[in-house]
Amino acid sequence: MAPAGARRPDGTAIRVLVVDDEPSLAELLGSVLRYEGWDTRTAGTGTDAVSIAREFQPDAVILDIMLPDFDGLEVLRRLRAENAGVCVLFLTARDAVEDRIAGITAGGDDYVTKPFSLEEVLARLRGLLRRADLTRTHSEGSLSVADLTMDEDAREVRRGGDLIELTATEFELLRFLMRNPRRVLSKAQILDRVWNYDFGGQAHVVELYISYLRKKIDAGRPPLIHTVRGVGYVLKPGG
Repeated sequence: MAPAGARRPDGTAIRVLVVDDEPSLAELLGSVLRYEGWDTRTAGTGTDAVSIAREFQPDAVILDIMLPDFDGLEVLRRLRAENAGVCVLFLTARDAVEDRIAGITAGGDDYVTKPFSLEEVLARLRGLLRRADLTRTHSEGSLSVADLTMDEDAREVRRGGDLIELTATEFELLRFLMRNPRRVLSKAQILDRVWNYDFGGQAHVVELYISYLRKKIDAGRPPLIHTVRGVGYVLKPGG
């Protein structure tokens, strides 16, 4: 039986799809994940990835940006069209910040840059699954700040009664803010709690996700997410 951390709430193994056009790397990652207890499939092209995902219904995808037919961003768009909640960890040999932001903006939850350590990939993947609550085993209740409410069990967020759709990372970021209302949180604190590792000072990732939340939470409403210049962010009613 899969280890507890590798099981879904229904007791079955977490399903992970590895997509990379280097067969040796894909198989290495697949073998490591299977050893960890995850149910794993591999694909070497975007076409195969989409086809396998349709049948396999993965909980998470490790996805290379550069593929022989179409790129990882297009694979992601097709996967999310059929499974909006799938967690995506990008693999990229490109080191430019613009490429990383492009991947996250397209809906990816995280990325690692080649060459990478297997331990780093496992840590990032565990973080994604934790943020998606796929391995959560206990009830945590609900949170509320002003007219913003979060049902942690149902993973539902509402503002003034209106349901707001969030990605796994957005949900975890908002939960951290809502668990610390009126407390100013630094970007370093947010990186440590939400992403669970050091981004190497790349605070733009926090800024990016705060902007996503503002568009979904505060658009057309009195703002709840406030910037404290030079310090960080705070969730509170009023200015």
